Amino acid sequence: MVRSFSRSLLFGAIALAAAAPAFAQDEEGDRKVTYKTKTEIDFEGLDVSGELVKPSSALVLDRKKAQFNPLIKLRTDFNAEMEQSVDEVK
Repeated sequence: MVRSFSRSLLFGAIALAAAAPAFAQDEEGDRKVTYKTKTEIDFEGLDVSGELVKPSSALVLDRKKAQFNPLIKLRTDFNAEMEQSVDEVK
């Protein structure tokens, strides 16, 4: 019983010690952040060496036109509908 009490007391002390940094945060109102109006980055002092890696295959520019099966069948004549509409007009 004494051993379990000392373990729980030790666990509680570790938990409090781990939570203590959470209370050490600064107040946001007293700190003001200012930024420079212009940022200049100088790349002149930096030497980069390397080689260009290209793909080993060639690009094929002669492409065939894609052919798709039409989903809508186009009709070439509307003779039956024309004859029916003529009969309706008479």
